[in-house]
Amino acid sequence: MSHRTFQGGIHPHYEKQLTNTKEILPANIPDIAIIPLAQHIGAACASCVAVGDLVKKGQRIGEPAGFVSSPVHASISGKVIAIERRPHPLGRDDVTSVIIESDGKDEWTDDLVENTEYANLTADELKKIILNAGIVGKGGATFPTHVKLSPPPNKKIETVILNGAECEPYLSADHRIMVETPHDIIEGFKLIMKILCVREGYIAIEDNKPDAIKAMQSSLDDLRSPELDVQIAVLETKYPQGAEKQLIKVITGKEVPSGGLPMDVGLVVQNVGTAASIYEAARYGRPLIDRVLTVSGLGVVEPKNLKARIGTPFREILDQCGGLKDDVVKVIMGGPMMGMAQHTLDAPVIKGTSGLLAFTKKEAVSFRGQPCIRCGRCIAACPMGLAPYILGTYGELYMFEKASETSVMDCMECGSCVFICPAKRPLVHLMRFVKREVITSRHKEKLKKEKAEKA
Repeated sequence: MSHRTFQGGIHPHYEKQLTNTKEILPANIPDIAIIPLAQHIGAACASCVAVGDLVKKGQRIGEPAGFVSSPVHASISGKVIAIERRPHPLGRDDVTSVIIESDGKDEWTDDLVENTEYANLTADELKKIILNAGIVGKGGATFPTHVKLSPPPNKKIETVILNGAECEPYLSADHRIMVETPHDIIEGFKLIMKILCVREGYIAIEDNKPDAIKAMQSSLDDLRSPELDVQIAVLETKYPQGAEKQLIKVITGKEVPSGGLPMDVGLVVQNVGTAASIYEAARYGRPLIDRVLTVSGLGVVEPKNLKARIGTPFREILDQCGGLKDDVVKVIMGGPMMGMAQHTLDAPVIKGTSGLLAFTKKEAVSFRGQPCIRCGRCIAACPMGLAPYILGTYGELYMFEKASETSVMDCMECGSCVFICPAKRPLVHLMRFVKREVITSRHKEKLKKEKAEKA
């Protein structure tokens, strides 16, 4: 397939050369695992263990509290020494977490079920396995996968896109997964397509990953099913090429409506890491207890790609990469464009931790907050076709009613506008502020209307 791209976007320094040729290494098993009961979009889990309990690796320790929720499992074997609120890497208030002290045995729970005939499982059986394995989107959004694979009956899915674009600078976790375990990804992708009763699929990869493209194409040729039409979609390297709506537009020509979801135009998008986890759950019965993440940035002594247990404190991850250099000014979970700056290294790896970046002053963005010069660069860069400088002004002037009349909710907070802004205005922060106030206002209006109707 020819290289394709979308309107807008930017070309930051990608800095992937720090890790993109480095093999995935197993991280050390933590002595203490801090496992938050909220690691996904939706309702947090309720603990199903107590202080003093002995648990094994893969044992469920958090029960989902609703349909849009996902169970949490022990990532190590040992003893539950506390259930208490601990720092969360997504910047929330401290979150209830299960603290497990390792017994050094690293034993799997006894109830794992391997299945060599996993390809013959029904769609409902597969969705149940995915739910029980606690699998969520590993691209960063952490939406429960069993929910995403259960569209309403009136939403007919025609195409599935597997997202291996990994357009964020520095990150190479998905890249290395595609190079090293393409079989697992393809097999997981086939299961996703079976669940959704879909024949057409695409695997989206940016053209700065030729080794990943080669590995995935080779595995696809070996594992291709005659009833499936799957192609590798080679995309131009540009940020944010990996965003769902941009992928859909570029590959299929379809446009997700404002306020809509991919399923509204007959598509589902899943991350390559998520597909690999689905295969592991279906074939080996393994729940999601670890993930691959990139540790990089000029502030890290030895950048690496590590497969780390959920619950490993960031401090230990960085120590396994030689530690931090003296001139580090910021540590970010995720990529530099959409990641979350950390206020403590005691926060743990969670299911959505795609990377851990340590930045020196040279790399960190400084928000100067100078007045907007109306250059229009943010409009040209915005992949959603918005006018970020205007929306940012609404935030500065508290013009939330005016903002609610715009398409501000379509902002995906990709950071392209901040990157391109010569004044380095904190536009993403302002739009997050505006979006939160608009949501709050709409919620209040809804409650007011419901109260009036009851009266």
